[in-house]
Amino acid sequence: MNPIVEDMLMHYGMPRRSGRYPWGSGDNPYQHSGDFLSRVEELKSQGLSETEIAKSMGLTTTQYRTQKSLAKDERRALDVARARSLREDGKSLNEIAAIMGFSNDSSVRSLLNENSEARMNQARKTADFLKEQIEKKGMIDVGTGVERELGISKEKLNQALYILESEGYPVYGGGVPQVTNPGKQTNIKVICPPGTEHKEIYNFENVHSLSDYVSHDGGETYDPKYVYPKSMDSSRIRIRYAEDGGTQKDGVVEIRRGVDDLSLGESHYAQVRILVDGTHYIKGMAIYSDDLPDGVDIVFNTNKKTGTPMLGPKNDTVLKPIGKDPDNPFGSLIKDGIVDPDDPTSKKGGQSYYYDKDGKKQLSLINKRAEEGDWGEWSDHLPSQFLSKQSMTLIKKQLGLATADKQAEFDEICSLTNPTVKKALLKSFADDCDSAAVHLQAAALPRQKYQVILPITSMKDNEVYAPNYRNGEQVALIRFPHGGTFEIPVLTVNNKQADAKRILGNAMDAVGINSKVAERLSGADFDGDTVMVIPTGGKVKITSTRALEGLEGFDPKLEYGGKPEGSFKPMRNTQTEMGKISNLITDMTLRGASEDELARAVRHSMVVIDAEKHHLDYKQSEVDNGIASLKKKYQGNYDEDGRYHEGAATLISRAKSETSVLKRKGSPIINPETGEQTYKEVYEEYTDKNGRTRVRTQASTKMAETKDAFTLVSDADTPQERAYATYANEMKSLANRARKEMLGTGKIAYSASAKETYQEEVDHLMAQLNVALRNAPRERQAQVIANATVAAKKQENPDMTRSEIKKASQQALTAARTTVGASRETISISDREWEAIQAGAISENRLTQIINNVDIDTLRQRATPRSTTVLSTAKVNKIASMSASGYSTAEIAEALGVSTSTVNKYLK
Repeated sequence: MNPIVEDMLMHYGMPRRSGRYPWGSGDNPYQHSGDFLSRVEELKSQGLSETEIAKSMGLTTTQYRTQKSLAKDERRALDVARARSLREDGKSLNEIAAIMGFSNDSSVRSLLNENSEARMNQARKTADFLKEQIEKKGMIDVGTGVERELGISKEKLNQALYILESEGYPVYGGGVPQVTNPGKQTNIKVICPPGTEHKEIYNFENVHSLSDYVSHDGGETYDPKYVYPKSMDSSRIRIRYAEDGGTQKDGVVEIRRGVDDLSLGESHYAQVRILVDGTHYIKGMAIYSDDLPDGVDIVFNTNKKTGTPMLGPKNDTVLKPIGKDPDNPFGSLIKDGIVDPDDPTSKKGGQSYYYDKDGKKQLSLINKRAEEGDWGEWSDHLPSQFLSKQSMTLIKKQLGLATADKQAEFDEICSLTNPTVKKALLKSFADDCDSAAVHLQAAALPRQKYQVILPITSMKDNEVYAPNYRNGEQVALIRFPHGGTFEIPVLTVNNKQADAKRILGNAMDAVGINSKVAERLSGADFDGDTVMVIPTGGKVKITSTRALEGLEGFDPKLEYGGKPEGSFKPMRNTQTEMGKISNLITDMTLRGASEDELARAVRHSMVVIDAEKHHLDYKQSEVDNGIASLKKKYQGNYDEDGRYHEGAATLISRAKSETSVLKRKGSPIINPETGEQTYKEVYEEYTDKNGRTRVRTQASTKMAETKDAFTLVSDADTPQERAYATYANEMKSLANRARKEMLGTGKIAYSASAKETYQEEVDHLMAQLNVALRNAPRERQAQVIANATVAAKKQENPDMTRSEIKKASQQALTAARTTVGASRETISISDREWEAIQAGAISENRLTQIINNVDIDTLRQRATPRSTTVLSTAKVNKIASMSASGYSTAEIAEALGVSTSTVNKYLK
């Protein structure tokens, strides 16, 4: 072995010497120590470059840089120990600085910082973590991107690998041929158990990933991305029942401020799940409170009556029993990721850690489904369920804007010069137009946003706390499913309300209302329900009518809840039943139903939406409210063969109504003359479980299957239906034009010279493509495993509802992907790589594959760039300063001349 290297390896991990100042006490204690850095400095002084120094030591440049970084950590460790020793001897910071040769005491403060030693140990801790994973899994992928997945620096990973190599764990590199690029290969890097031969890394099924772990402190500790929730003792919880005011905040979890294991992190509010006594859980919106009773840390508000037990073996309890799935006690998924207290810049996650009074790291009791900043990102379109019940002026205006927006987008795409990109965007555009025709969503109104609702009991009946809107302006609140204009409160924004400011602060995506306003919103709960907020006034006229008398004081949970299990039919298909009653209300509204009739239908919808969640007897509600007679009156009709049917009766409700078509095979066929799509149909008979012969079909929608939307207009021929039919036909026409244009678009002109110019960029894109394509078999394997898992759970629990199956499927697929290392790697395109694409450096076939693995919105932004608001540092600082001073988001936006969404982006 090279003597320098041998000496360097022996020096690594040098034990502490004896004596008062064990590492020397001169001006430079390293000048005669012979440590690695001193040798490097000596060779540098002789004029050698880093490459020459590495070569003289028998190291590659990568090995040299890694060892140099480790040596720096070692030297700092010596400095830390020496500074501590001097401090223990009673030396002042200035005296220590003078002894150690520092110009001021700030360097000494840095050495004495508790985190200094932790940062230096990160390489060793990461090496230990990798060693544990190798013992569990065998060979581990440590190639490009693994450091980002783990949340550490590339340098720290390289240091850990270097340490393990010196301990006998081989790190092998290899080349995997690129299936899409003959003659090229993608490099892999694998760390293996001692004794593993190089050839074994090519058994890819035995190479495992680290995707199920993450570090939040740069490599000091590693945590699973999900851990089973920690349980809270029920003695710390007080229930506020209906008689005590619980109804006014139904679903709200009030948390004592400053309690470490119940911290909401940086958020003022969050939708949470909290495990209690290992058997039940709290479900609701959590906010801080400063006036909780002594001896408890949580007050949970409920509309249940006094005497209802907090916990118990049956469903008739305040808290919910945990589910039967051991991997999902809450029956719903929480946010990905675990936030660590050592890394305040880490992304928001569903779970988090904190340090207890003994300095031990503990899992928080809070499990978040969503938190501040997660609601405002939802869709901003205007659903037909709301707009179709508004004035014809507003309907035509918003549908016209939606059509104009789509026409402008089409023209923009048609102007693109890169034919491959153009075809991809035309296909995406055509699909969007087809979807728009079915879903009938109009253009959003100015500053329209979805916000989560929270209770402010002292807020007036005609006011709302809404910091994203101007103080004093009026806003309309719309909750979905939407019954009618009688459910729309128009309120005045009051951002000076003291209780609201204290509880919600400068809420990014929440509004504060009282329980009476929530009751008007179809009896909304405060456990995560959202509303669409629309500023009114000026050119925006929202129709709002008085609340229906038949809805006053109606509480579906009190009227149809609390019945013994088994005494009524439980809800199993909320989505289907809500679709039915929503369609009925829409048809009734368009066809002129009376207020009493509408009240009956809306009361039933309020029961249906909460029936599964709160165990309500929706079948009794159906009888009590005479839903059958309403369906007969407003949805009954006879087909051409004289058969009677009930169901969606107007274009608004018929558009998304399901219809069956013969089973289709392969991709759609585009007519080059018209752009219309047709499908190859397969006539295939089968015998069902009852022994009857059936023909295989698949589901579609009535709007998707008709060429002319006017065929779905009802006999009443309402102006609302005709406006939407015109809009749907315009969307269908644009979709056909886009497909026709797509067929007429040629191929990209490949340029060998451009490839040579951009060879580095082309190679990087090909490498990304290969990674993306390599995920395909892993994804298939994950799907097989997930299906088997869900099938087993359904067999164990035949009564699983559709929503429970959906949640179980999502969780099983997430777990299976982690197990097999499957993760969709979306290709990112740099500015220079986009230049290469535009210059024709990549062939048509390869570019098509790349586009199929790029986020379509990112591609659209590249191809049709739009200006984005980027604020100066001074303005960003002003946002933070004004927010800290109590200004609302709307006031900050107005002061800076930007939108509230821009302000929220920087606040986040």
